[in-house]
Formats: sequence, structure tokens, C-alpha cells
Amino acid sequence: MEIRDLIDLGQLTQADTMQLLDMAQTVKNNPSYFIDHCHGNIMATLFYEPSTRTQMSFQAAMLRLGGKIIGFDNPGNSSVSKGESLKDTVKVVSNYCDIIVIRNPLEGAALAASLFSRCPVINAGDGGHLHPTQTLTDLVTLFFEKKRLEGLTVGLCGDNKNGRTVHSLAKSLSKYPGNRFVFISTPQLQAPAYILDAIKANGCEYETSQTLEGVIGDLDVLYMTRIQRERFSDAAEYTRQKGVFILDAAKMRHAKKDLTVMHPLPRVDEIAVDVDDDPRAAYFKQTEYGLYARMALIMNMLANKNAARPAVVQSTEPFVCTNDRCITKTETYLPKYFTPAPGGFLCGYCEHKAQ
Repeated sequence: MEIRDLIDLGQLTQADTMQLLDMAQTVKNNPSYFIDHCHGNIMATLFYEPSTRTQMSFQAAMLRLGGKIIGFDNPGNSSVSKGESLKDTVKVVSNYCDIIVIRNPLEGAALAASLFSRCPVINAGDGGHLHPTQTLTDLVTLFFEKKRLEGLTVGLCGDNKNGRTVHSLAKSLSKYPGNRFVFISTPQLQAPAYILDAIKANGCEYETSQTLEGVIGDLDVLYMTRIQRERFSDAAEYTRQKGVFILDAAKMRHAKKDLTVMHPLPRVDEIAVDVDDDPRAAYFKQTEYGLYARMALIMNMLANKNAARPAVVQSTEPFVCTNDRCITKTETYLPKYFTPAPGGFLCGYCEHKAQ
């Protein structure tokens, strides 16, 4: 694996992914062997929005590897509260550390950060866009629990519109043969077109459903997600959407005996507590597997910290991104970056349509 920054798991080849999965397995089986692997290295965690699992998982991973951590978990406690730009924050912090992990509510923020960082950057979630290290955790979970990443019928249930974990997982699994996807959501929370286009481009099939009961018996994997209150500008619309899909023991009776139930967490009410003791429930094991996944990733990223970083070539097209949550809406100094797509161009930062 020779990438400098991890912005999108799509940057990795299947060989790269398998290398990380194998290393995560080795770390799981031999944790003491890696105890000083990152001695002398510092990781900065820049979390512009709340996080429990992702932030602590990264911090625990670095500490278990013998490294140290700096950073913030609330932009109000940093110079961001004084109006400091993302560019300035990253240029300063990258002087203090060997690797940056960033979470930001604006989509495309991780790619933008990587343009100005002297050290590798890992995307720990950029708005409703992508969450590649959660997806790496999900792939490790499937690798450990299902022993394969292909030939799976995967149900994705909940907020498929804003769920960055859903987007990253669907894009990644669509690269493996024989995988089929069932998007389970209300009409208002259907997966965005660019995700469905990516699935089709990789030759995988998908369908949509507005009920969980009608499809659960067909699934090998069920990936539940919460309805994300922080992604709604209208509180009334959030209230209408929440609680529509709830997995409980009664529904689990109609599922396959080897179903694997996953969830990126936190949950609210979308998985009833009576599912927790079901042997098919893997969502708490996912958090443990995520530690091994991030330890493997950190070691690989630091080993390649001097790799060449692909340049972003500024676009000459007179387009603007149509996504109000794109990083380009607030960090207006960023180079224009658009990529060709069927029917037009996409924003290179957040992958939404340009006009």
C-alpha cells in the first residue's frame, strides 16, 4: 500500500485492502508484538464534530502502538473559534505531528486538508460524504465474521441519504464479485445517485425497499444506521423520519441463521436491546475490530509518509458545487476541482453535481 493520504477507501486496490485485513488479523492475534511499533511518532486528532468510537479508537490504536497523541475534540477549544481557516489549522498542526486524523461536518474537508498538510491525512468522516476508516472496520468485521467479502446480499437500512458509512461501504463492497445490495429506507432518505451509479459501474445489482420485514430473510448482512438528527435542518422532518425502521427479536426470527448484524454506532432506537444477546449481533465486536483495523492502517500510513501525493489540478470549467454542505462553500480559497461524470461534472471534493 503506497498511498500518502486516505480520503476514500476507493483509493485502495483489493490487494491493498487484503494487506490491511491480514495485518489487522495479525495484530488481533499478537498485540504485544506491535507495542512499540510507532514509538516516537505523534498523531494529531482534529475532530470538528462529536465522536466517541472513532476518536477513541484512533487514540487507543496509536497509544497501543507506542505513539503519542495531540489534537482537539471541540473546535470551540481551538483557534477555529477565532475564525482560523482549515488551511491554516492544518499547515500549523502538521508541523507538530507525523499523521493527522480529521473529522469535519463539511463534505470534502479531508481532501481539502490533505492539500495543505506536510504529513499524511486520514479521513475520519466528512459530513454525510465518506467515512473510510469505519468502512475498513466494517470490512475487517466481515472478514472475521463471514470469512469473505464477495457473494453477499447486503441490506443497508436507515439513513441511506446522509449515512457516510453506508456510502463508503456500498462503494467498497461493489468492487467484489457477486455482491448484491438492498437499500432499505423511506423515499426521503434514499441513497444518492452517485452511490447507485458507482454500484452499477462495478457490475453489481441493487434494489430498494421501504420495509425491513419484507427483505430481511434474503440478507447475509444487515447494516443498520440511525436517522441522523445532525444532518437535518428541519426538526419536524427528523421527527417524521426517526423510528421508522426498528430491528427487534421478532424480525430476527425471520432472518437467516448466519445473518451478521452490523451498526457503526451510536444507536438510538433502531436496534432494540433484545437483539444484543443474539449471536448474530456483531455491532459491539465491530468496535473491537475497529481498533485492530486502525492500528494496521496507522502503521501502513506512517511507513509510506514520504510517498508522493497526487496533485489536484485546478479545473478551468466555470462550475460551482450544488451541495450547500461542501467545504468549498466556506473555504473559498480552495482550488476549483471538478471531475467529469456521465451527464456533466462532479465536485472533486464532495462528489455532488456541479452546475
